[in-house]
Amino acid sequence: MGFTGSTRLVIMMVASLWGMSIANKDWGSGYNHTNWGWGWGWGPYHPPNQTQGPNKINVGGSENWHFGFNYTEWAFQNGPFYFNDTLVFKYDPPSNNTFPHSVYLLPNLWSFLTCDLRRAKMIASPTQGGGDGFHFVLNRWRPYYFACGERNGFHCKVGRMRFMVVPFFRWNH
Repeated sequence: MGFTGSTRLVIMMVASLWGMSIANKDWGSGYNHTNWGWGWGWGPYHPPNQTQGPNKINVGGSENWHFGFNYTEWAFQNGPFYFNDTLVFKYDPPSNNTFPHSVYLLPNLWSFLTCDLRRAKMIASPTQGGGDGFHFVLNRWRPYYFACGERNGFHCKVGRMRFMVVPFFRWNH
C-alpha cells in the first residue's frame, strides 16, 4: 500500500524543514554539517548557528502583511523558525484607502493548499495589525498554517497571503 500524493507532500515538507533545522547544528566537532569536512578539517570553517533565545520575527520583513507578497517564499527563505519564537503580523487597519487584512489559523494542509477557511480560526481581526502588530507565539511542535481570511479567501488564493511553519527546538551547547 503506497502513500497518497498529499501524504508524500507532507512527508517531504516535514523532512525538509527538519533538515533545515539541523543544518547549522554544531555536533561537538567544531565544524557543522554545511561543508564536506564533516568535522575533519576539510574545507572552510562555518561557525554554528548561534541563535539564543526566542526571536521576534516580523512576518514579511519590511514588507509586513499585505496583498501580493509571496509569504510562502518568505517563510522558506527566512526559516527555520523555532519553538517559542513570536511571529509579528503588522498591517494597516481598514480605511477608505486600504483593504482590510486579518490572520487565520488553518486546521490542516489541505485547507492551506486550497485556501479553505470554513474550519479556520480567526486569530487576528482587521484592526489588530496596527501599531506593534499582532503577536503569535509558536508554542507547540506542530505545523502552523497561516492565511489572510479577507474577501472569503481571495487574499489567500490570489494575493499569496499564506504560509506555513513548523517550529523546531533550539540546540543549546
